[in-house]
Amino acid sequence: MPQTNPFHAMVPRKLTDSELARAIRLDMEAELDAINLYAAHIDATDNEEAKAVLHHIMDEEREHAALFWELIARLDPAQAEHVKVMSRKYELIVSGAPHEAVEAAGEGAEGTAAEPRPDKKLTVGSLRR
Repeated sequence: MPQTNPFHAMVPRKLTDSELARAIRLDMEAELDAINLYAAHIDATDNEEAKAVLHHIMDEEREHAALFWELIARLDPAQAEHVKVMSRKYELIVSGAPHEAVEAAGEGAEGTAAEPRPDKKLTVGSLRR
């Protein structure tokens, strides 16, 4: 399996939090790929010793992915807000709430849709510059 050169994207300065969050998302992708790879190995063998070791390693990768997710939320406040809203939407979806209630979650206080403010109403004309 080819390895990514860890220095290929080095810039002559420190990364901003936004840039670091983007890089960490790639790291998280690698962790998720590893989890899937180890799961496939587990499914492909009857060797219980190998399965035990692979399960252990897979759980470590899950921990890494979770830590990366937490770091991304701290580096990218907009992402953290999406997580909060999506948690509410998830609960509404699995509880059988109507589509309108799901889509309204996060738009206003307590998951109800907020009325648009008159000064923020978008029209075709307001989008022209």
